[in-house]
Amino acid sequence: MDGPRDVVFTFSYVTWDGAQRRGMHFAQDRLVARLLEDEGVDRLVVANWLRSAPAKAARAVLLRDDQPFPTAGRAVLHQPLRVRRRDPRGLPAIERTYRRYDRQLRHAAERAGLHRPAVVTMHPLIAGFCPLEWAGPVTFYASDDWTAAPEYRRWWPAYEAAYQRIRASDRAVCAVSETIIRRIRPNGPHRVVPNGIEPAEWRALGEPPEWFAEIPPPRILYVGTLDSRIDVSQLLATAKAFPEATIVLVGPLKEPGHLALLADHDNIEIHDRIGRSEVPGLMAAADACIIPHVRTPFTAAMSPLKVYEYLAAGRPVAAVDLPPLRAVDPRVQLVSENGSFPRAVAAALSLGAASEPERIRFLEENSWQSRHEQVLDLVLRSE
Repeated sequence: MDGPRDVVFTFSYVTWDGAQRRGMHFAQDRLVARLLEDEGVDRLVVANWLRSAPAKAARAVLLRDDQPFPTAGRAVLHQPLRVRRRDPRGLPAIERTYRRYDRQLRHAAERAGLHRPAVVTMHPLIAGFCPLEWAGPVTFYASDDWTAAPEYRRWWPAYEAAYQRIRASDRAVCAVSETIIRRIRPNGPHRVVPNGIEPAEWRALGEPPEWFAEIPPPRILYVGTLDSRIDVSQLLATAKAFPEATIVLVGPLKEPGHLALLADHDNIEIHDRIGRSEVPGLMAAADACIIPHVRTPFTAAMSPLKVYEYLAAGRPVAAVDLPPLRAVDPRVQLVSENGSFPRAVAAALSLGAASEPERIRFLEENSWQSRHEQVLDLVLRSE
């Protein structure tokens, strides 16, 4: 490629406002932040997910955007609207929806003065169903296997069809795990780039929230969405094996019924999500961190961001043995299918905290900057 390239970036099921509210720390949030400052990018269009116009108006009344999209410079925000809130289910209707979106996106690129921009999309239906004949190279950046995502079950057939079209079009695929690459089976350029961390967030870890500091050690911590991906039986076994410890689950409680059995245990606590700035101090105060996920096609394809953050905080980790976790770091104690999760927790606790040189080295080796170099090498490739 000669000189900077024009780029179009599209979110998956989130918008710029939503990414800002959640702290700009997931893979697509980090990538769009990099595109906004990267010297290899000339003009940039950042496109929100298709929003319902009535829903957007209602949210505008209830929510205030703390950090609006930067209006100066070479980037613009495209906010496409439609009447319905969700995608249709049938493939012909999906096709019409995303051909219409393709035209909207092309007009947004033309208004911004982009010339045959590279397109990087986080959305599987955009990658599969948008023709994008006006664009340069197209890359699908897959942060999950959408054909196994429980929340989007009704669209699994559409995602399967999108994967087929990605194969047929030879579009490039960048995925956070080898499992996703095997699911899509792309014929075009492809590579695996796992999640990472932003070293600046983790160099000075800070203090834990006061409520967490008051819990006597050992403190066993899980941070993330509290839903059916958590194996309750593993938590119950761990609570029984370590009656002197407290297991703390921190995050939005999406499926209370799934975790109802935990309420009867005095050494298990559930706490709502905390501010992003508090996360490093929280994790650094834990004695061990855990990933007690169930084994499903969805979790087998994930690159859990939390494992990188646990390790960035210097904590040892006990985790279910899933493919994307196997080569992350020796301080991750993996539990085989028939293995004992409490035994892995005991092994993690015996490791203790990483030394400061070890922790800093992990930050440097797993930075988002190094991850993005690999992603952009694919996205900004020559046609």
